[in-house]
Amino acid sequence: MSKITAAITAVGGYVPDFVLSNQILETMVDTNDEWITTRTGIKERRILKEEGKGTSFLAIKAAENLIEKRGVDPKEIDLVIVSTATPDMKAASTAAYTATKIGAVNAFSYDLEAACSSFLFGMSTAAAYIESGRYKKVLLIGADKNSSFINYKDRATCIIFGDGGGAVLFEPNEEGLGLQDELLRSNGEGREFLRAQYGGSSYPITADTFNDGSHYVFQDGKTVFKNAVFNMADVAERILKKNNLTNADVNWLAAHQANKRIIDATANRINLKEDKVMMNIQRYGNTTSATLPLLLNDYESQLKKGDTIIFAAFGGGFTWGSIYFKWAYNS
Repeated sequence: MSKITAAITAVGGYVPDFVLSNQILETMVDTNDEWITTRTGIKERRILKEEGKGTSFLAIKAAENLIEKRGVDPKEIDLVIVSTATPDMKAASTAAYTATKIGAVNAFSYDLEAACSSFLFGMSTAAAYIESGRYKKVLLIGADKNSSFINYKDRATCIIFGDGGGAVLFEPNEEGLGLQDELLRSNGEGREFLRAQYGGSSYPITADTFNDGSHYVFQDGKTVFKNAVFNMADVAERILKKNNLTNADVNWLAAHQANKRIIDATANRINLKEDKVMMNIQRYGNTTSATLPLLLNDYESQLKKGDTIIFAAFGGGFTWGSIYFKWAYNS
C-alpha cells in the first residue's frame, strides 16, 4: 500500500467589493500613493463594510466558492478549520458557525490562531489529520476581517491591512503529492512588537482603553520588518537545503503577502526569479490568514500537477515557517 500524503484538491477565495485605494487613504491620513507603494508594494486593499458581518462571512464565501468550483458535497467534509486572527467573537467558534452555514453538518470544527502564520500552521494540522488516515476531507479556511481592529488614523497600520478569505480542501493522495516537509517556529518574546493587546483575558477592554484606542492593533514596524525579512528568508532557504533542493527545483514561492520588500528578500535568498514568485499584495494588502490561500486561488490556473511550491510566512507572536509542497492537479 502506498504511503498516504495530504494534497490540496480544490481552492476557493473571496474578497469584499469595497476597494480602499491609496488615493482614498491620502484623504484619511498623512500619506501618499508613492510612499505606500515604495515601502509596501500595496496599491489597494478590500474592506468588508457591511455592519454585522465578520470573519465568518469571508470564510463562508470562500468555502462556498470552493464547493461550487469543485462540486464538493459539504456533508462529506470531516473537519473544518478556520485559521484567523480576528474571530467573530470571544467564546464562540467562528469555524463551528462557518461549518454549519456551508452545510458541513457531519464535520467537527475549530479555530486556529497564529497571527499571519495561521494558515501555514493550519496546513500542517490539516495534513496530519489526512496522513493519519482518520479523515478523508479537511477544509482549511484562512480568513480575517482586519479592518475590525485597525485605527484608520494610524498610518503605520492602516495602509497595510485588508480583509479577505481563502479556502483549500485537503484529501489523501497516493502519488506522493501534497505536503512533503515543514519547518515551523515561534518565539513568544516577539508579541510586544505586533499585537492587539486589549480584548483578551489579560487586558479586557474598558471604557478608558476604548476611548484612547488601545484596542486597535499596534505594530513596531522596524522590528517586525527586520525579523520578518530574516526569518522568512532563513526558513525558506533551510527547507530547500533540508530536502536537497535547488532553485531550479522550485516552480513557485508562495510567501505571506505582508510587504513586497519582505517577499523580494525571501525570493532573493533562494535565488528565485520574479516570474516564480506569486504576488497579489498590490491588490489586497496584508489579509493575514487569507494571503496564502488567496495566492493559490489567484494562481490556480497556472499551477500544474507536480509543481513544487515553497510556502513561507511570518506573523505576530512571533510565528514563522516554511512548507515544501507538491501540487496535485491541473485546473
